[in-house]
Amino acid sequence: MMKVVGIRFRTAGKIYFFDPLQFEIKRGDNVIVETARGIEFGTAVSDVREVTEDKVIQPLKPVLRIANERDKEQEAANKLKEKEAYKICLEKIHKHGLEMKLIDAEYTFDNNKVLFYFTADGRIDFRELVKDLAGVFKTRIELRQIGVRDETKIVGGIGTCGRPLCCHTHLSDFIPVSIKMAKEQNLSLNPTKISGVCGRLMCCLKHEADTYEELNRRLPGIGDFVTTEDGLKGEVHSVNVLRQLVKVIVDKDDEKEIREYPVEELRFRRKHGKKEQMELSREELKELERMEQEDQLESREQEERPEAPARRQGRSERQDRNPGQNRRERQDKTERTERRERQGRERRQEQGEHLYTGDQQDGSERQSRSERYERDNSQNRRRNDRRNRHSNYPGREHNHQEQGQRQEGQAKSNDSHIEG
Repeated sequence: MMKVVGIRFRTAGKIYFFDPLQFEIKRGDNVIVETARGIEFGTAVSDVREVTEDKVIQPLKPVLRIANERDKEQEAANKLKEKEAYKICLEKIHKHGLEMKLIDAEYTFDNNKVLFYFTADGRIDFRELVKDLAGVFKTRIELRQIGVRDETKIVGGIGTCGRPLCCHTHLSDFIPVSIKMAKEQNLSLNPTKISGVCGRLMCCLKHEADTYEELNRRLPGIGDFVTTEDGLKGEVHSVNVLRQLVKVIVDKDDEKEIREYPVEELRFRRKHGKKEQMELSREELKELERMEQEDQLESREQEERPEAPARRQGRSERQDRNPGQNRRERQDKTERTERRERQGRERRQEQGEHLYTGDQQDGSERQSRSERYERDNSQNRRRNDRRNRHSNYPGREHNHQEQGQRQEGQAKSNDSHIEG
């Protein structure tokens, strides 16, 4: 067991463990800690407590000191400087005509670095922008591209429920959300009603997903046939998930009635899944699938992207494995690229060996892989025949003798190869 204290650097940000040393840190105290980015100003979200060593990453960086009044004043001054830096960066973006949306500016506590967060549809070449910003601020500049969910988490807002957004108030990690969760909760599958401010499926769908899944497992589906305790049989009309009540259409005295029963008083065998309450058009279904895919893709990118807090000492064990995993993936990619290039070179060499290499003077049999070589061969043969018919030059018989000797030598070499 070892003593740790949980520190948070942003509102609803991730919690990281640090060594409290001999300081008596209470929940809500401001502290100064050393991180990979430099000296940072954080807030303790828990008292000093003991945890097992397998839950932390060794070695833990220590807490430098409990923040005093001077540190708090410097942090407040940094907040004012961040607003000014935001305006300057916005002007530079418009000056260079870059298609990017600036979200936030952040100073480290020791003013060693300025970070700018932005969103964009694709990759942005901001090298000239960084040069201009470095000339203005005279310090290290870092521009970091984030997703729409990260943008909403930083900016904040009010959700459709009338309360502040979950990601901005208490959710430290983004959780994957699927359309199945909305179906389990009997929600309307209209994309405009189940999507949040960021345009993705609402994070709050995950809050009660496990409870609804467990309750729905005990209920029959709409349209299933059930048998009640009093011996009546009927078809399920509707269900109340939270109260575990089922409305059944039963036949009694040649009339149909709708009666409500607790699920414990029914016997049934579920034949099919729960029917959706509304018909979706093809466009709405595609929109829901697109939102779900983008949500999953952004969640994976969130895990792989080295965020500002993720580079600190207190990163989680899962994130700590990502750099090694990314390094292995880059090595595998390099090996695959080299293998493809080597195979391409071997293939080109094999093709080069099968190209036309015949002698054009003796008119011997030739082989080629294209019509161009065949045309050249036929033209050479006609030219040699025409020369033999109309030319009577000295040494012609000698040439014929040399040609016969060459053919005879070639035949003997072929026979020797066959005998071997």
